[in-house]
Amino acid sequence: MVFTLEGRVLSHSLLLWLLLLAAWEAGSGQVHYSVPEEAKHGTFVGRIAQDLGLELAELVPRLFRVASKGRADLLEVNLQNGILFVNARIDREELCGRSAECSLHLEVIVDRPLQVFHVEVEVKDINDNPPIFAAKEQRVLIYESRLPDSLFPLEGAFDADVGSNSILTYKLTSSEYFALDVKTNSDDNKQIGLVLKKSLDREEAPEHNLFLTATDGGKPELTGSVQLVVLVLDVNDNAPSFERSEYEVRIFENSDLGTVLIKLNASDRDEGVNGEISYSFNSLLPPMVFDQFVIDPNTGEIVLKGNLDFERVNLYKIRIDATDKGHPPMAGHCTVLVKVLDKNDNVPQIALTSLSLPVREDAPLGTVIALISVSDRDSGANGQVTCSLTPHVPFKLVSTFKNYYSLVLDSALDRESVSAYALVVTARDGGSPPLSASASVSVEVADVNDNAPAFAQPEYTVFVKENNAPGCHIFTVSARDADAQENALVSYSLVERRLGERAVSSYVSVHAESGKVYALQPLDHEELELLQFQVSARDAGFPPLGSNVTLQVFVLDENDNAPALLPPRAGGVGGALSELVPRSVGAGHVVAKVRAVDADSGYNAWLSYELQPAAGGARSPFRVGLYTGEVSTTRALDEADAPRQRLLVLVKDHGEPALTATATVLLSLVESGQALKASSRASAGVAGAEAALVDVNVYLIVAICAVSSLLVLTLLLYTALRCSAPPTEGACGPGKPTLVCSSAVGSWSYSQQRRQRVCSGEGPPKADLMAFSPSLPPCPVSADMGVHQILNEDQCAKEAIFTRLIHDV
Repeated sequence: MVFTLEGRVLSHSLLLWLLLLAAWEAGSGQVHYSVPEEAKHGTFVGRIAQDLGLELAELVPRLFRVASKGRADLLEVNLQNGILFVNARIDREELCGRSAECSLHLEVIVDRPLQVFHVEVEVKDINDNPPIFAAKEQRVLIYESRLPDSLFPLEGAFDADVGSNSILTYKLTSSEYFALDVKTNSDDNKQIGLVLKKSLDREEAPEHNLFLTATDGGKPELTGSVQLVVLVLDVNDNAPSFERSEYEVRIFENSDLGTVLIKLNASDRDEGVNGEISYSFNSLLPPMVFDQFVIDPNTGEIVLKGNLDFERVNLYKIRIDATDKGHPPMAGHCTVLVKVLDKNDNVPQIALTSLSLPVREDAPLGTVIALISVSDRDSGANGQVTCSLTPHVPFKLVSTFKNYYSLVLDSALDRESVSAYALVVTARDGGSPPLSASASVSVEVADVNDNAPAFAQPEYTVFVKENNAPGCHIFTVSARDADAQENALVSYSLVERRLGERAVSSYVSVHAESGKVYALQPLDHEELELLQFQVSARDAGFPPLGSNVTLQVFVLDENDNAPALLPPRAGGVGGALSELVPRSVGAGHVVAKVRAVDADSGYNAWLSYELQPAAGGARSPFRVGLYTGEVSTTRALDEADAPRQRLLVLVKDHGEPALTATATVLLSLVESGQALKASSRASAGVAGAEAALVDVNVYLIVAICAVSSLLVLTLLLYTALRCSAPPTEGACGPGKPTLVCSSAVGSWSYSQQRRQRVCSGEGPPKADLMAFSPSLPPCPVSADMGVHQILNEDQCAKEAIFTRLIHDV
C-alpha cells in the first residue's frame, strides 16, 4: 500500500534519530544512523565524513568509498559534502522480513592510510504494508448437514510490518449463517474461525460469500480483506426432479425402429454423485412397455424398440424413474404418455352376425336376410367404413345403425330361375389411399310348392301285344316338378274311370313312385283294341299340386285264333258241306263254296284255301279258289269219276305261326234230271229264304235308321259339349264295322260274329268289322252302307253280313 507522511512529522523523527545515533556512536565508537524505510531518493541519512572525522577535501584523494554487506546501492555518499543519503528504495520487509530490528551495515574505506570504519544504518519500520491474506479468497467447505455452532478455522492475514503496525484486528461481514470467532494464543498469535449459526441448505444456497477484513495497528490504519467463499457441500437429501410430472409424446404407428420419442432431463439439486442421475423404466410397468421401448440410462432418451400398432395399443403410460448415485440413492418420477397416431394400415372387417337362410322364394319384399356388421380397427376417417353390394342382385343393403347393415330382399325371387345367389359385400374405409375388403354371402332360395308336376307331352301312345302276361310292364310315365325336395317328390296314381261295367283299375295299375304302368290281366285284341286312361302325377308339397297325362294303349293283334268254318246250309251232314253236281257241267263250274271266318284281324284274319290231295294220289276233277273258297271243276266230268267225291279243304290264315281248319265237302255226281229237281227244290228253298230275307231287311233298314239318328244326335251333343267345355280324354264311342275284300271276283271272307271293342275309359264300346285285301290296302266300308248294295253280292255273303249287322245292332 502506498502512503505519505506529513513533512512535519518526518522532520521531527529524523532529528530524533540523528541525536540518538550520535549518542550511540560516542558511547560505542561506531557510527549509527537510522532511516525510515521507503524514504525517497536523496533523503539525508547523516554527515558520515564529519562523523568519521574526515575532511571533505581528503575524501576524493583518499579514495573514500562505502561497501555494504548485502545491497550497497541503497545508500550513497556525496563526496562533495560528505553526506550519506538514500540512493534507492529501501524496503525493510525485504531486507529483514519479520525481524524486530533491521539495519544496514556499511564499511567505509579510505586509503592513505588505509582505514576502515563501520557504520550501521537502522531501517525504521513504517506502516507501509497492509494486512495481506494468502489468497484473494478462501474457500470453506461445509456439509449442509453440519449442525449449528460448528467451528471452521480460517487462515488469518499477514502484515509484513512489525510492532504495532502488524497488530491485526478482524471483522466479518454480516451473515445470518456465520459469525467470526477470534482467539489469541500465548504467543500472541490469533486464530480465527467461522462459527455456524444456522443450518445450511445447499439446494437453497449452495454458496455463501463473505468478506473478512483485517486491520493493522499502524497510523494510519491499513486494511486487507479476503473473500470467504463458503461452499455448502452436498448431502444426498434431494431426489432428482423433472420439469413436469407428465410428458406427452405423439408418434405414428409403424414408425421406424430406433426412433427417439423424447429426451428426458431430470435435475438433482444435489451435486457430485448425489446429482448424477440414471434413468430407467419403473419395474412395475407391464412387459409390453419393455418390449416396445428402451431408455438410455445416461441421456434419458426413450427409443422405439418394437413395432407400434395403434389398433392393439394406442396409448402407453410409461413411468420413468430418475435415480441419483448418492448414498442412499434417491429417485424422482415422471410419466410419459406415448400416444400412437393411427395410419390407414388395417382393412375393414366384415362380420355376418345373423343369417336367415335359406330364403323362401315367396318371401315378401323387405324381408331381412342377414345382419352385417363392418368394423375398421383404424380411427377417424381411416375407420369410417361404407358398404356396397355387388353385383346387381334382387337384394340391397340398408343401413340400420353405424357400421350395421341389413341385407333385405329388394325384388321377387324365383327358385326355379335362380336357386342361389353369390353376393359380394364390399367394405371400403375413408383412408387415403382407401382400403377395402370383400365378403361372399351365399343366399339359397328355399323352394315353395308353386309348380305342378309336368309331363313332357300331354298324351302318350303305347302299343301292347295281346295275351300279355299278367302284371307285365307296358309303359313308364315320368313327370318333372321344377320345385325341390318334397315339393318335387312326385307320386303317380291312376285316374279312376268306368269302362262300361268295369273300372280302369281292373285293367292297369301305376306304381306310385316309379310311374311304371302294369297290365293287370292279359289283354285281348279281339275284345279291346284301344285302352285310353289318365295317370295323375301329384307332388308332396303343401298344398299338393298335380297334373294328368293321357295314355292310349293300342292292343296289337296276335294270331291266337284259328279260322272258324261257317255252318253249311241246309243239306249238310255232320257239319260237312253237301252238294249235288250234275255230270254235265263243264270245266270251271262252281259247285260249292267253303265259308270260314277268323276272329283275328289284319293278316292274321286273311284266309287262304287249299284242296288236300286225294287218297292214293288220284287226281281230283275239282279245285278250290285260293282266297275265295269256291270249289269248281277243273274239267268236264265223265263216267269214270266216282259218284261221290269227298274233298278236304284246308283253311289257313296268314299269321305267324299260321293256324288252320279243315272243311269237308261232299259232292254227289248225278244225272242232269236229278240235278234239275234238286235245283228246283233248292231254288224254292232259296226263294223262301229270299222272301224271309226281304222281310228281315225292312226291319234292318228301320233299325239302321234309328241307330243313325241316334248317332247323329249323339254327335251333335258331343260337338256342343266340346265347344263349351274342355275336351275330355279317353272317350269311347261306337266303332264302325269294316268289311274285308278278299278277292277281286267279288267273294267274301267274314270274321266271326263278335264285337270288337275300343275302350278309352268311358262310353260304350265300339263295334268294328275289318276287311282286308291280299294285294291292296284296307278299304273301309261303313257300317251304314246300303243294304241293297250288300245284297247284290253272293247270297251266302248276304246271309253272313245280315247275321253280323243284326248282332251289332
